[in-house]
Amino acid sequence: MQLVVLSAGAGEPSSSRLLADRLGAATQAALADQSCAASLVSVQVRTLGPALLDALTTRTVSPELAAAQEAVLGADGLIAVTPVYNGSYSGLFKLFFDALDPRSLAGRPVLLGATGGSPRHSLVMEHALLPLFYYFRAEVAPLAVYAASADWSQPGELDFRIEKAAAAFARRIISSHPAKELPAEAVLDYDDLLRG
Repeated sequence: MQLVVLSAGAGEPSSSRLLADRLGAATQAALADQSCAASLVSVQVRTLGPALLDALTTRTVSPELAAAQEAVLGADGLIAVTPVYNGSYSGLFKLFFDALDPRSLAGRPVLLGATGGSPRHSLVMEHALLPLFYYFRAEVAPLAVYAASADWSQPGELDFRIEKAAAAFARRIISSHPAKELPAEAVLDYDDLLRG
């Protein structure tokens, strides 16, 4: 299996990339617990800015953008993490998805994440990210992870949320592969997810 970890942080280092990498590693571990090996491919959208503008204005796709799109479209699961700017996802994050065919993510398992300065911005998940990925008809994982600046100083709480979201995402990925039988203990309902 292949997982693509897409992060849209503009800085280096980036808290969005850190969250994306941790979600990727936790998902990889959760899949390994279910006897499924997964490789990780990282896509940093900040390196594709000029190529994204060219793709949207002149319809030319650079080799770098084509490789990133091919990785996303070939993935068994996509982890998409954006910083929050002005109450929504970043412009680079949106540009990347604007450059994809609207049918290209249909049925693909997606785990959402976001980072921001304040816990107040956590509503970006429901008000911005979910509508975007529902438009693409992606199979959005039931738990998402928002990390405010203060969350990084409480690693235990953030680790718990990352692990829970990754476990739910791994089950979504496995269930999207009908050839692989799902162990009974891998199936939880929504109440089980909330109880932990």
